[in-house]
Amino acid sequence: MNTNATHGDSTADVGIDDAAPVITRDSIVVGAPLALVWDVHTDLLSWTEWQPGVGGLELLTEGPLRPGTSFRWWVEGLDVTSTVRQVEPYRRLVWGGPANGIDGRHVWEFETVEGGVLVRTAESWSGEPVEADVAYAQAALDASLAQWLRGLKGRAEALAAAAAAH
Repeated sequence: MNTNATHGDSTADVGIDDAAPVITRDSIVVGAPLALVWDVHTDLLSWTEWQPGVGGLELLTEGPLRPGTSFRWWVEGLDVTSTVRQVEPYRRLVWGGPANGIDGRHVWEFETVEGGVLVRTAESWSGEPVEADVAYAQAALDASLAQWLRGLKGRAEALAAAAAAH
């Protein structure tokens, strides 16, 4: 199944919950072409190959990645069901959903810069489990997004280097 995004929805930007008790923003420059970085990131079924925290993923919606696409995944011990809210190919991807009482909203943005692609991410968490221990939730989300960005960078740069070697 092709899970790469092919349909855009730019009617309005959707984003994180700016009022959430836990918000993380992070970024990294990936030394690879934009199309490759986007393809790695939007190939949901490959996440388990390059994201050590992702223990499995099941697509709940057939077809290309688009607003309304849902997927269930297991990350860092959480059982998460996410629904894509916005896809602007090669520019922006937004999803969100519940995980063990946590409402997560996740934004990814991609921009070509000197040296590769600047990948920016922002995620918000709210809900009773978050409010019960904000410091723990903040540390967990900070670590998770940093790991995700390192994984994306490593995978995309390795694929770019392999392609250049041929």
